[in-house]
Amino acid sequence: MTGGPRAPKDPEKQRSYFYIMRNKEVAGGPAPDGGGISFLYQNDGRMISSARIVGGITDEEILELLETTEGFRRLVHSIGVTAEGDDPEEEVSFAFQMYGKTDPNVSGTTLRLGLRADGAERRLVLSDCRWSSDDREPGQIRFGFQRAGVPVRVWVRFYLEDGFEAPEVQEEAEVDFSSDGYRAMIEGSLVQTGNTARLRAALQRARRGEDVTVAFIGGSITQGAGAVPIHTGCYAYRAFTGFCRAAGRGTEENIHYCKAGVGGTPSELGMIRYERDVCRDGVVLPDVVVVEFAVNDEGDETKGECYDSLVRKILNAPNRPAVILLFAVFVDDWNLQERLSPVGEAYGLPMVSVRDAVKEQFARKPGEGRIVSRNQFFYDRYHPTNVGHRIMADCLNYLFEKAGEGADAAVDVRGETALPKAPLGGAFENVRLLDRAHNPAGAFIDCGDFDGTDGELQGVERDLDLGQTPQFPYNWKHEGGSGTRPFRMEISCRTLLLVYKDSGSVRAGKAQVLVDGEPVLLIDPREIGWTHCNPLICFREREKKTYRVEIRMCPGEEGLDFTILGFGYVA
Repeated sequence: MTGGPRAPKDPEKQRSYFYIMRNKEVAGGPAPDGGGISFLYQNDGRMISSARIVGGITDEEILELLETTEGFRRLVHSIGVTAEGDDPEEEVSFAFQMYGKTDPNVSGTTLRLGLRADGAERRLVLSDCRWSSDDREPGQIRFGFQRAGVPVRVWVRFYLEDGFEAPEVQEEAEVDFSSDGYRAMIEGSLVQTGNTARLRAALQRARRGEDVTVAFIGGSITQGAGAVPIHTGCYAYRAFTGFCRAAGRGTEENIHYCKAGVGGTPSELGMIRYERDVCRDGVVLPDVVVVEFAVNDEGDETKGECYDSLVRKILNAPNRPAVILLFAVFVDDWNLQERLSPVGEAYGLPMVSVRDAVKEQFARKPGEGRIVSRNQFFYDRYHPTNVGHRIMADCLNYLFEKAGEGADAAVDVRGETALPKAPLGGAFENVRLLDRAHNPAGAFIDCGDFDGTDGELQGVERDLDLGQTPQFPYNWKHEGGSGTRPFRMEISCRTLLLVYKDSGSVRAGKAQVLVDGEPVLLIDPREIGWTHCNPLICFREREKKTYRVEIRMCPGEEGLDFTILGFGYVA
């Protein structure tokens, strides 16, 4: 007996919900299996920030429940996930990992859902999932794709348990990049035009067909975090193409692009890696350098002196490059512009503030002349979306446009006077990198049982390369159980910094640094909890002489790992 389709089930109760991702463009970086994978971290307040900005949540009880897995399970009934791409048959995997108490990366629950990029929502009901007893907090969301680099738009929303209510979802107007209001917003980013002679000189050389390099150094925003695709969607590449337009040249002609952003690192590391990552160990002499550390330098031990030193290092290069100070912004309107802008004022540098451009817009409501919302600008609480990256680039492009207006008059910067006194201190201006492959100080090194080489390093997408360039590959690693002999170095210098590897691994152990037998640092690489490069000052501005430096595993930690990535020193 045949008949029509079976009657559908009764409709499920409509639950209140809010988005944590809404029309977000993602694209997977290369994955080991040949596909693509995109990581969206939710810990350290990121998911709470998304609930506020994307979901409009103001209820403090709801926000507090998002801090832990236990609270999350009390609040959320189910997760709705949608993906939409050019190919509706594209398979997409969704994984939501809870970080564990014992081992954040291993011992927690991972929720999984398969879907297609067809715009249809699939739902994952939490009561149907098996949970670990070791869950601590919501950690990260991962989207997996069949191919790397293919952009897909995603939506993730939380349907709430009975008793919880979320505000009604508000629609947003598309950003009108051609409007007078947008232009006015961009013009508001120019804190100071400054002395543009060096910038105009670079534009003139580019117009004449001479080789010119435009470089960008900074943190994860400069690396391109939040941009899709990361290599061409980022503000750095968009601003590079804007410079090319201002010079009347194409991007494949005589103007060259250098992107040197490293996520989670301050100018304290930037000044050490500048010659390696921007100058490429003397192969490149950049003509224009954009410096973006205004949201990374809270951890700078010197509270601005490292930033000042980096800027002086660039300005004093023999080819007289132009330096532009770029002040990015976090979702709560925070940056270190007030701390760092005295550097630009002292040296008469162009300064561009993304915060000054967008802060007023974020405070406006729909219908009140708002050009862009926080949700449209921010990918997460720290990084811009493609819209945000475009706005950042347009702020720089406005500066290039202004400088280009006067670029026809001859400019000669060779007779410039010496820089004025460093406003925040320039003691690190001549810092240099020392690692396993580069020892310009001629230091004597006995690596002891730090004789391994760590290959599990922080990687970054450099220039237009989508691949991961490992940071500090010429390192010294203590392998757990390899022995107790310390790393020893004798070096003649006045200032010394250690660069070491932070890690989220339970295999990472603490180490102690001693100088002439006196303890100066006790380092816990798990304190921050993820793999990245961390600089710390061992000593500074001492008498120049030979110092005996020793790095040893702390008692009881000899069975664990520790990696010395390199050193910065001032002779």
